[in-house]
Amino acid sequence: MARTKLEDRNERKLQKATNGSYRMTLPIEIIRELGWRDGQKVVVKKRGQGILIEDWKK
Repeated sequence: MARTKLEDRNERKLQKATNGSYRMTLPIEIIRELGWRDGQKVVVKKRGQGILIEDWKK
């Protein structure tokens, strides 16, 4: 499979899971920059026309 062009690296597709929810992969550079770990809980909020993803707080 060919590598993605640098200008297209942030273009992602939504995928529908078998349970009816949707998922999307994030670039590994962003995950590393934020310091996120596998299995970490996050909160997703709708903000205007976009979304906000932030750490889950107890």
